[in-house]
Formats: sequence, structure tokens, C-alpha cells
Amino acid sequence: MQLGMIGLGRMGANMTTRLLLDKHDLVVFDFSAEAISKSVTEGAHGAASVADLVAKLAPPRAVWIMVPSGDATEKTIAALLEHLASGDAIIDGGNSNFRDSQRRATLAREKGVAFIDAGTSGGVWGLKNGYCLMVGGEDATVRRCEPIFLSLAPPDGYAHVGPSGAGHFSKMIHNGIEYGMLAAYGEGFEILEKSEFKYDLHQLSKLWLQGSVVRSWLLELAELAFREDPTLGDIRGFVEDSGEGRWTVQAAIDENVPAPVITMSLLSRFVSRQDESFSAKVIAALRNQFGGHAVKREDSNGAKP
Repeated sequence: MQLGMIGLGRMGANMTTRLLLDKHDLVVFDFSAEAISKSVTEGAHGAASVADLVAKLAPPRAVWIMVPSGDATEKTIAALLEHLASGDAIIDGGNSNFRDSQRRATLAREKGVAFIDAGTSGGVWGLKNGYCLMVGGEDATVRRCEPIFLSLAPPDGYAHVGPSGAGHFSKMIHNGIEYGMLAAYGEGFEILEKSEFKYDLHQLSKLWLQGSVVRSWLLELAELAFREDPTLGDIRGFVEDSGEGRWTVQAAIDENVPAPVITMSLLSRFVSRQDESFSAKVIAALRNQFGGHAVKREDSNGAKP
């Protein structure tokens, strides 16, 4: 299937590569000429602008955008709607707020353009393992774009979960759950690290992967992080939040659902920005492992830069 891809960062570039490997026809655009060139060497067709990308696609067109949520997504969709025609489709694979996705779907529909919100999980490992896709949108458009979803996802890793907004809402809750899981691992490993027994945390995390009830992909990444840096001494315990945790807590409030674990895990990230803690180091290391998120590192003297 032919697809336009806008945004060739960590996720977009890997998704482009995975689609090319599955013989899809990709036209790509990014503000980085170097990123475009890399995808072109893999078999994609480069575009000089959003307008050029649209012109190089045969109708009915499908364009996947993989840019940061907020203003960047808003501007990209506005630019696309200037050039797309009735019957075309926009797929937003970023972490947009579901209310924004509902609004954008209505705006696109007024111009005859379909809008799909594709909640995407898998991080930097998605190229090899595939991406879990939670897709919201109209049935006919989702079916037309399904070859793309099936190529990006592992077996049983894609589902059409509902109308516009449903994809990004489910991804928001997914990330809220992730916040709680990361916090639990971080707190547990800090208790171990502070105890009298001087545990080898790499040994213990590897052990827990063998049949333990707390084994998970996140624990696999913890084992990898401790293997690379047994004390996480090179990582500052400073943990960002990219918005989904806050949105999940707000949704819980709106729906009168008590969500103390997710709420406290969000607040603990704020604490990490004030005082150093080992649990925050664990969370920072895990986010770096599964998503390629940047970590703040100590300088050579152990001081905070």
C-alpha cells in the first residue's frame, strides 16, 4: 500500500523502515534533510514539503503523521488539510489528547477527509518486535488502511477499538497504567538497594524473569538496564512526563473513578525533579530502554549538570 509518512524521529523512522521491509510504498517528509535521506536510502521516496508529499501520493491518499503532540500535530494537520482531497485519510500515530483527536476528526470530515487516531506503543523496540496499535475511526477508512496496521503490528497486535478518539483514549489509559507499573518497580528496587543485604539488582531482576508473577517486558528492560549499569550511577533520577499521565488522572476525575496508584505515580515524577532518588533512576533507565527517552546524566565528578 502507498503511504505518506510525516515525522522521521525515533518512532517514525523505525516505522518507515518496518513498512518498507514489508514492501509498502512510502513517501516521507521531515524538517531534517538527513532523516529524509536515510529513509530514501532504504527505499522511500523523499518529499520537500507537505504539499510535495501529497502531490506524490495517488488518491485516495493516506498520510501518517508521527510528530510531537500539541502545536506540531495541529500545524501538520492544518497543512495537510490545505492539500488533501475528499476521500483521503490522515492517521495520527502520536500521543495526542483524545479530545483534540475528536475535534480534528470533525474538522477533517468537513473537508471530506477521514481521520484515524492510532494509539501506538512499542517504543524503539517496535522496529523488531512490532507496534501495538489501538485504532479509532470510521470502519471503511480503517479497513482501507488495514494493510499498514497489519504490517506495523505483531500478530494480534492491532485492533479497531472504536470511533474517532477511542484510539488515543485507550493509549492514554495504557500510558497511565505504565506510570503505575514503573513506579512500583522503582519503589521495589529502591527498597532492595537501601536494605542491609546489598543485593545484586541485575541478578535479582534476571531471577524474577524466570516464572515470577512480577515478570514482564518492563522487568526485562530493568534487567538490561542493571546489566549495563548495575548501580544506575550514571543516570540522574529526573523523570519527565509527556502528558498522558495527567490526562489519565483528569479522565479518572471526570468519570468519578478512584485512581490512587496512577495519580501518585504521576506525582512521584514531580518529586523526582526536586530530590535525587534511586526509584526515579530506575524509572528513568526503563524509559530510556523501551522508548529511547533521553536521560539526564551525572558529570564525571558525580555532580548534576
